[in-house]
Amino acid sequence: MTDGALPKSVLARGAALLRACGDSDAALSLAELALRTGLPKPTAYRLIGELVRLGLVERTRDGSYRIGLGLFELGQSAPSVRELRDTALPYLGDLHEATHENVHLAVPDGTDTLFLEKVTSRRATPIVSRTGGRLPAHCTATGKVFLALDPRPPRVGLPRLTPRTLVLPGQLARDLALTRARGYGVNLEEAEIGVSAVAAPVYARGRDSCPVAAISVTGVTRRLDMDRVGARVCEAARALTRKLSA
Repeated sequence: MTDGALPKSVLARGAALLRACGDSDAALSLAELALRTGLPKPTAYRLIGELVRLGLVERTRDGSYRIGLGLFELGQSAPSVRELRDTALPYLGDLHEATHENVHLAVPDGTDTLFLEKVTSRRATPIVSRTGGRLPAHCTATGKVFLALDPRPPRVGLPRLTPRTLVLPGQLARDLALTRARGYGVNLEEAEIGVSAVAAPVYARGRDSCPVAAISVTGVTRRLDMDRVGARVCEAARALTRKLSA
């Protein structure tokens, strides 16, 4: 991060530390936090200590830092998030029972897809996603749903998570066109080797609006029947859309 990109205010610097913690699946050391945010170590140490005191960040036994329960509870209390999650849970549960795989509810978050909820079990494929986590939109089925309905062209310089990640704008544009045509997005081992997903858009006011969320099913590529699962995911997404639009 360049000096020009450094957060200026105390609030912005604290937010940068929170985002760094939230973006990582593992707890981060002070040095890692300073590196990811571009903040000087003394500044990062002072601010992260205050965030720990407020309960927004937790300090682990080895001295690393991760998102605290207080921040999770605060995020879950947002009315729009709580309403969407609570309304969607029965549909996510039904989809999990039908597929025995990981089921996600996701929303767009800048260039990422943010997972609001994950329904899984010991029978489902172990995968890297988690509730409150995010992944780059271009390499996830849910993210492709949002990108396919975004009038802006795909970005350049996209990160490659696996050898199958679509990073060339032309490749991604063709995939997004196919997503629009069939009504659901597909991720073929683009975020995690051996793991694929299908996702469909959820609307709040019918199809004339942009999707407010997406529902996906994620599992082992070799046992995920894309056509069958795609039909189930689309059915669940349409049912949730009708509920939200009522």
